[in-house]
Amino acid sequence: MTCAACVSRVEKRLARLEGVRATVNLATNTARVSHPGSVTPEELVGVVEAAGYGASVLRGEPEPAADSGAGRDEVSRVALVAAGALPVLALSMVPPWQFAGWQWLCFVLAVPVATWGAWPFHARMLRGLRHATATMDTLVSLGVAASLGWSTYALLWGGAGGGDYRMPFTLMPMLHEGTHVYLEGAVSVPLAVLAGRLLEGRARRATGSALTALAGLTVAEATVRDEAGEHTVPLQQLRVGQEFVVRPGERVATDGTVVEGVSALDLSLITGESEPVEVGAGAEAVGGAVNAGGLLLVRATAVGADTRLARIARMVADAQADKARAQRLADAVAGVFVPAVLAVAVAVLGFWLGAGADAQAAVTACVAVLVVACPCALGLATPTALLAATGRGARMGVLVGGARALESLQNIDTVVLDKTGTLTTGRMTVAGVSARAGGIGVQEALRLAGAVEHGSEHPLGRALSAYARAGRDTPLPPVTGFHATPGSGVAGVVDGHRVAVGTPEPRLTGALAEAVASAERAARTCVQVTVDGTPEAVVEIGDVLRPDAYRAVDHLRRLGVHPVLASGDRPGPVRAVAEHLDISRVHAGCSPDGKAELVARLRAEGRRVAFIGDGVNDAAALARADLGIALGDGTAAAAAAADITLVRADLHAVADAVRLARRTRGTIRANLTWAFAYNAVTLPLAATGWLDPMPAAVAMSASSLLVVGNSLRLRSWNPAPPAARSGGRRPGAAGGHRA
Repeated sequence: MTCAACVSRVEKRLARLEGVRATVNLATNTARVSHPGSVTPEELVGVVEAAGYGASVLRGEPEPAADSGAGRDEVSRVALVAAGALPVLALSMVPPWQFAGWQWLCFVLAVPVATWGAWPFHARMLRGLRHATATMDTLVSLGVAASLGWSTYALLWGGAGGGDYRMPFTLMPMLHEGTHVYLEGAVSVPLAVLAGRLLEGRARRATGSALTALAGLTVAEATVRDEAGEHTVPLQQLRVGQEFVVRPGERVATDGTVVEGVSALDLSLITGESEPVEVGAGAEAVGGAVNAGGLLLVRATAVGADTRLARIARMVADAQADKARAQRLADAVAGVFVPAVLAVAVAVLGFWLGAGADAQAAVTACVAVLVVACPCALGLATPTALLAATGRGARMGVLVGGARALESLQNIDTVVLDKTGTLTTGRMTVAGVSARAGGIGVQEALRLAGAVEHGSEHPLGRALSAYARAGRDTPLPPVTGFHATPGSGVAGVVDGHRVAVGTPEPRLTGALAEAVASAERAARTCVQVTVDGTPEAVVEIGDVLRPDAYRAVDHLRRLGVHPVLASGDRPGPVRAVAEHLDISRVHAGCSPDGKAELVARLRAEGRRVAFIGDGVNDAAALARADLGIALGDGTAAAAAAADITLVRADLHAVADAVRLARRTRGTIRANLTWAFAYNAVTLPLAATGWLDPMPAAVAMSASSLLVVGNSLRLRSWNPAPPAARSGGRRPGAAGGHRA
C-alpha cells in the first residue's frame, strides 16, 4: 500500500465478505481482521489480491522491520534516478548553462528516469487499472507520462529541438513564453517521490521501533542445568520447570523463579525502571532482563507466548494495529480523494484549453494537479503518531490497549482508585515501633520478637519477622519452647528470656498506651512485645501506602483529574488512606458490584471515568469504566479487563500516561491540520497555473515527511522530572506514608 486510498480500498473489499470486519494500517502495512469460521484466511488473502495488492497471513506477531534486500533496491533506484535527474534539473533551471543541444542530452537522461526509474508507479497504476482502482501511484504515473509526452512533442514537432533553443526558468507555468519542455518535471517527480518514500519508510519504521526493541530482548538459546550437567538448548526447546543458568551480562532466557544466587536485574527496557532490581532465591526473574550482577540459577515458570515479554509485545502490536476515530474519517476522505483529483485534473485541462490558453500551459496545470495531490499525509497523520506514542508508552512501562484507549485517556476527568494493592502495597508491613522508657529499647525488642515470630505462619508474624531481619548482618537468634495460642499470639525462649508477642494489654501506660491509641485511630493492628513478663514495646502493623502514592494522586489532581477512593475495606483504614492523600470523596465497604455501580453513577453524572485496580474484585469496575487501568503486579483478571496496563507498580505512570495521551492528541491534530491545509492550498495553486510540477512534487513528498517527522517527536517525549511533578511533599507527612 502506498496511500490512504489503498487503505480504504482494502478495508472496503474485505468488508464485503459476510461477517468480516477489518482494520487496515498504512503505517504498519498490516490488516487486523475479525472473521467467522466460514471465511478462511486464504479467502481473505484472495480478496486482497483481487483488489490489486499482495498479502500473506502473519503467523504470530509482525517481525521487526530490518534493512532487507528490497530496501537496498530502493536505495539503488533512488541513487540511479538522482544520477540521471540532477543534470536535467541543473540545465533546465540555470539558463546560462544551456549549451547547443542541451535539451537532447536532457531528453536522453530523462527517458530512463521517467520509464525505468518511475516504473514502480507505472506498474502499480497498470495493476490498479486491471482492478478498476486509482491510487496515489496513478496520479504520479500520469503526471510523469504527461510531462515526458509533452516534452517529446515539443522537441519533435513544437520547435524546441533546434540547436539554438534556450529555455528561461520560472516556477509559475502561466508566465512561460514560447515552447517549453517539461523534462525537469518528468525527472523531478519520480526523484522527489522515490526519495520521499524512502525517507518516509525509514521514519515510519522508527516510529514503530518499540516492537523491534522488544524483539531484541529475546535470546536464541538457554544454558540448562540438569542431571547431565550444563548444556545449551535452543530457546524453543526450553520447558516450564527446567532450570537454566544466567551469567553476569546475559539476558534472562524466559520468565522464572530464582533458585540460587543473588544479583541485580536491569529491567529498564521492559518496565521502564531505571534502577536495577535486587533478586535472590525465591524472587521473580523476568525474561529479557539483563543480569547485572552475580550468577543465577532460574527455574522456568513460563515460556514462549506465555511470558511477560511476549504479552507486552502482543499488546503493543494490538495497539499499533488499532485505528483512531480521526483516522477512520481521514481514510474515508482519502477513499474518494484520488478519483476526485483525476476529475479535477481533467476539468483543469479542459478549462484552460477552452479559455484559449496554450496547450503546454493547460497540460502543465493538469500535471501539477496530478502531482501535488497527495493523500499520503492523511493516511499517515494518525497511525504514525499512535505508533510513536504506544512505543514510547511501552518504554515507560505503560501498555496502551489501542487507539480508543489512548483517546479515552486524553479526556478522563475522574479517576476511581482501589485501595488495597493499588494505593497500598497489599502486604502487611511494620508501620511503627514504640518502646517503653528505660526498657531494652526498640532494636532489642525487635530482635527478640522477630526471633519468636520467625516460626509463625500468621501474616502479622511474618511481617514482624521480616522487618526485624531487614538490614541485619547477623541472623536472628534461635528460639526454644515455641508455642502459639490461637487468637492470643506466640511465645518462646530467646537468649534465656521468656518472650511473648500478642494482643496488647488494657493496662499499658505511657508511650505504649499512646502508640496503641494512635494505631487505633489509623485503623492499624498492634501487637505487644513482652520480655520476662514486662511489656517492652508495641509494634504497629498494617498495609502501608506505596511510597509514591501521594505525589501520584497530587499529580493527577493538578492535571485536572478528580480522585475518588473506593475500597472493600473497613471505613477506618479507608478514611486513613484518604486523609493522607487529601481525597475528599471516599467509598468504603464496596463490594465488586458496588465499585462497578459507583463507576456507573459517576458516568451518569457526565464524568469521564478511569478506574485503577489490581485484583479480581476490580475486574467488573475496570470493564464498566470509560478507561480501565490495571497494575502490572495485579491479577490476570484485572489485566484482561483493563484498557491500559502498568508494567510496574508505579502510580506516577498513570499521570505520565495522561500527559503522553494529551501530547499525542496535539500531535495528531497538528498532523491532520497540515494534511488538510496542504491540499486546500496547493490544489487551487496548481489548478490556476501558479505551481509548476517540479515544486509540486517536492511539496507532495515534503508533506508526508513533515507528518512523519512530527510524529517522531513523540519517541523522545519525556515526562516531567520527579522534582517538577511532585509539587513537594505533603505538609506534615513523612516519607513512605503509612496507613
